Amino acid sequence: MRVLCVLVSVSVFISSTAWAAPETSLRPMARDQIAMIAAPSRPVARPSIIESALATSLARQFRPKTNPHHETTDIAPAERRAFAAQSPQATGQSVRPSLRPFGIVQKAMAKRQERARGAICGDPALQGDIVGFVPGRLSACGIQDGVRVRSVAGIPLSQKAVMDCTTAKALKQWVTKGMKPAIGGTGGGVAQIKVAAHYACRTRNNQSGAKISEHGKGRAIDISGFRLRDGSEITLLQGWDRRDTGPILRKMHQRACGIFGTVLGPDSDRFHKDHFHFDTARYRSGSFCR
Repeated sequence: MRVLCVLVSVSVFISSTAWAAPETSLRPMARDQIAMIAAPSRPVARPSIIESALATSLARQFRPKTNPHHETTDIAPAERRAFAAQSPQATGQSVRPSLRPFGIVQKAMAKRQERARGAICGDPALQGDIVGFVPGRLSACGIQDGVRVRSVAGIPLSQKAVMDCTTAKALKQWVTKGMKPAIGGTGGGVAQIKVAAHYACRTRNNQSGAKISEHGKGRAIDISGFRLRDGSEITLLQGWDRRDTGPILRKMHQRACGIFGTVLGPDSDRFHKDHFHFDTARYRSGSFCR
């Protein structure tokens, strides 16, 4: 009897559930549709506005160009503001970079051409004049293909220096990798390199009976100091042992080793107390630095 009552109760429950069931089963939904329903709605640009803006941009882009140096394909300012106001997702400014003004391009090209005209040894960073053959009063003196250097890597020399291209290129390497990093921002940087000596047909240290100096072969330059952009000066005679300028000059001396074959400074001998001597003589044992 108890079993019969249970069966009747189950039958009534199933009938009531079936009565509340829908006539058709629910259609399954894709996950992206469910995500769109669950996620908060985001403002979307109006298609009509997008089409209008794109049409305007394309019309400007492909219309005949009257001035190729000032043509622009950006949307007009009024249209761009209207587009940005009605569509929060729109960018207020075109991401395309604008062309440089033609005047700036002309100035840059003129400066490049000027550098190319004054370039020597095939390097625009070396400015000066081609001298050619330089004879010497002594048989061991002279330069086969001499140049007269007036500036190196944008830094003018206090006097034009005659040398060969090998020495000029070594000087440029030292200026860029030795002198400029050593000076850094001191005094605003170097404004001028003070040249004490360059080509001269003479013996070493002007001593009677000595060998011909590398100066007599166009392979040497002597540097006595530097004028800075703030008007101050650093000289080897006064600055070599100072606390502020000594480390700078010693770093320059050190970085010249390897670039030049011979590097002499105030600590080498009495003949070089007031200048650096750099030359491009080569030795089997490597650079001679003192």
